[in-house]
Amino acid sequence: MSKRWLTGIDLGGTKTEVILLDENHQEHFRHRVPTPAGDYQATLATIKSLIERAEQHASQRGLPVGIGIPGTVSGVTGRIKNANSTWLNGKPMADDLRQLLGRPVALTNDANCLALSEATDGAGQNAGVVFAAILGTGCGAGISVDRRLLTGPNGVAGEWGHNPLPWTPQGELDDRPCFCGRRGCNETFLSGTGFSLTHRLSWGGGASAQEIVAGARNGDRECRLTLDLYIEHLAKGLAAVINLLDPDIIVLGGGMSNVRELYQALPERLPQYVFGGECSTQVRPAIHGDSSGVRGAAWLAAQETNPA
Repeated sequence: MSKRWLTGIDLGGTKTEVILLDENHQEHFRHRVPTPAGDYQATLATIKSLIERAEQHASQRGLPVGIGIPGTVSGVTGRIKNANSTWLNGKPMADDLRQLLGRPVALTNDANCLALSEATDGAGQNAGVVFAAILGTGCGAGISVDRRLLTGPNGVAGEWGHNPLPWTPQGELDDRPCFCGRRGCNETFLSGTGFSLTHRLSWGGGASAQEIVAGARNGDRECRLTLDLYIEHLAKGLAAVINLLDPDIIVLGGGMSNVRELYQALPERLPQYVFGGECSTQVRPAIHGDSSGVRGAAWLAAQETNPA
């Protein structure tokens, strides 16, 4: 009996990755190439090429395909919206890929893929409700309930990154314009980019997130204060999620999820903002790390071809 193969694509702003999984969760092939930023047709061609490489490895064609994108498919128009890779916005990407690949294609937000991956066989595999947040160049999140995605009629369930950071003075919100056209979004505080902005607004300069974390660990006072302020911002943002959704677990992905100090400090910070002053919610890093999104895309393909 031949293997049942699944292919997933993680389309990012700077890289695009493919994975080939079998039904037993085993990875057999993974490959990453630069994303042709700003070029929609080249983006489609890159996805097609990666799928063909995975199928060549599997010696089988027509495999189910799931794709995580940095945006959302509009339920009204069927076109992409809310993508920070702005060259995708307004494009009928799902239809174009179905035609290009000659098969059904499942598309969803990349943070949804993170949630599905970690709920299937990651940090949240024993949890009913998983809230998975990406703290990377941008900031988004997805929700899985009993290993099924919660997307909502507008396709924006979990779009936590584009709410204003709660319990924050208006003046501080106004200092942080967001690509979405508003100011003070969680993304402008909690992404790696937002972390760097916090440092610049406080102390000047243009230090990267990695440089600030390294400085904090090496005793630099300004970097230490910036990291502490980031943890405070993150506690506010996550407490608002807990007050609304009260998930069983919060899983963090993206570059900032690798900062171990977050997991040491958040258990003490969260109860200050969670209603009732108590918080037993686990906050853990994604088990599959940078591979979680592409794995989730493959599991999306499995769900779309075998719906419950």
